[in-house]
Amino acid sequence: MAVTTGQDQDPGPEPGTGSAQRGGSGVPGGRRKQRVSMADVAQRAGVSSQTVSRVSNGHPGVIDSTREQVLKAMRELGYRPNSAARALRYGQFNTIGVILFGLSSTGNSRTVEAIATHAAAEGYAITLTPIDVPTQDNVLGAFTRMGELAVDAVIVIIEVHLLDAGTVTLPPGVHAVVVDSDAGDRYSVVDTDQADGARRAVHHLLGLGHRTVWHVTGPRTSYASQRRAQAWRDTLREAGRPVPEPLHGDWSAGSGFAAGLTLADEPSCTAVFAANDQMALGLLRAFHERGRAVPGDISVVGFDDISDSAFFVPPLTTVHQDFAEVGRRCVQRALAQIRENEASRPGTDLVPTRLVIRASTAPPRRP
Repeated sequence: MAVTTGQDQDPGPEPGTGSAQRGGSGVPGGRRKQRVSMADVAQRAGVSSQTVSRVSNGHPGVIDSTREQVLKAMRELGYRPNSAARALRYGQFNTIGVILFGLSSTGNSRTVEAIATHAAAEGYAITLTPIDVPTQDNVLGAFTRMGELAVDAVIVIIEVHLLDAGTVTLPPGVHAVVVDSDAGDRYSVVDTDQADGARRAVHHLLGLGHRTVWHVTGPRTSYASQRRAQAWRDTLREAGRPVPEPLHGDWSAGSGFAAGLTLADEPSCTAVFAANDQMALGLLRAFHERGRAVPGDISVVGFDDISDSAFFVPPLTTVHQDFAEVGRRCVQRALAQIRENEASRPGTDLVPTRLVIRASTAPPRRP
């Protein structure tokens, strides 16, 4: 098992090896350096093995001078506590598993980074298990691997629109938190308020005086893309404005560039909402190549507020997602389930967005 906590007992030598292990060590003759045991530390420190165990596990019932004596012996001998023993005894591994469909997208990578940071602050490590294709079999297989790795809870980041459609289900009774899904009726879900962010983008452009807003979507299978597109469409309809046919992208700047070449030839297009900043970057390049000034001829709004968006030409108006807060809430929900020993409680926790106005938007030119 892969675990990351401390030890409270010495597991002893491996069967048939004695106190020294052999083979594959990089030591001449194939003989490993003898493992330092808890008894060795106890002898060096002049205390009992039980006292060493208490110090190793952070037990409060050890006086400071004795604790420092034991820690000094550990350092001198190079003793490394074996986490498996403590985990087996207490049934807790201080590890959170993360199952995800791809790290390439900005949202996934920054969410994982935030989860790792907040988990570490709580004394937990994370174990990543990527899946190439998010099918029921692959998700169940990932949970099986997580069980073998001995994790206390699992955070699932599956961007595609599957959990809420019932195509994929999670094993019952597990400590699990889901990111970026509309499955809050069955699972504990943490997500950015995708719809509110899209509404903010469209209202901003309409408020500048644009008659309508064109849209470049993300992948058709993406939950976030679908939620943003639906909010864009609903906002235009509520305002009594025409709803142009959306152009479909795949989150990449290249797909935004292709959409931009099409929109540059559309005389009625004066404002575009791109479903992410990378596609907005492609739009800016396409409009520049076709001689359409931004924001003089066409205003552009993105979504994500990636760190580079303030340095686009022009600096990009965009919807800010708080990935750090999403990661923090995921970890807190997972820890609550662990500490209360309860399975995933249904419900969705939405993290607010905010509009960051920069230089890529302006009122439309007067005829």
